[in-house]
Amino acid sequence: MNDSGKVIVIPCSGIGKVHGLISREATYLVTDELAPELADTLCLALLVKGDAEAVARVQTQPCITIDGCPKACAQKNVELAGGQTDCGFQVLQVLKQHRGAQPGSASGLNEVGWTVTRELADLVHGKVRELSGCEVKT
Repeated sequence: MNDSGKVIVIPCSGIGKVHGLISREATYLVTDELAPELADTLCLALLVKGDAEAVARVQTQPCITIDGCPKACAQKNVELAGGQTDCGFQVLQVLKQHRGAQPGSASGLNEVGWTVTRELADLVHGKVRELSGCEVKT
């Protein structure tokens, strides 16, 4: 499968926020380790800026967004660019399963932060496989 057929995983920017760091790290786990043959990412800032290539990709490829907070900036910007979010995740969905836990800081994750990141990446990976037409083992 070439890059144009891959599922695009788009994390929020969330610079300066631990939830943004978790969204980006989960994306990299999926695109670099768990499913590099099925998934790719693109820079949300390019999409917001209206970069023609980024806009064309979200309009023609399946998209998964990972937002750090309920503002859902990644999902909203995919839709504003004329794309469709096939699945949207929020870091808080996974983090609430670890009630009271502190995942680290905006500049680094601790053990809990990496646990949350891996759990989120596994959820995203499952959806990538589903959208790619791969058999999902439960």
